[in-house]
Amino acid sequence: MPSTQLGKVQLRIMQVLWDRGRATAREITDAINASEPIAHSTVQTLLRGLEEKRSVSHEAQDRTFVFFPLVKEHEFKQSVTRDLVERVFGGSAGSLVAHLLKNENVSREEIDEIRKLINQRANK
Repeated sequence: MPSTQLGKVQLRIMQVLWDRGRATAREITDAINASEPIAHSTVQTLLRGLEEKRSVSHEAQDRTFVFFPLVKEHEFKQSVTRDLVERVFGGSAGSLVAHLLKNENVSREEIDEIRKLINQRANK
């Protein structure tokens, strides 16, 4: 499995690729620049790092590299969440949920969704 350790901007690059499926470095730069400034050279450097981590790859189309994710978004989230639960909450998913409910601003809709998921799980 590719490395789950991604920096903030590397994760932003992955989100662009997960949303689009495929994109050039310029398209990724433009997508990120829509919400926060980033240099194109920074995106190119980070893409090389993501390739080294085996999180993305590319194909050459004419003289342009088109990048695509090698890891699926849900697999990444599952891996990162498992790592968080193991390292920070001693393997207890319940401790993570309790922490979030006690310390984060969880909306009524989110609580209803959590309750629904708990009820579904309890009925299995």
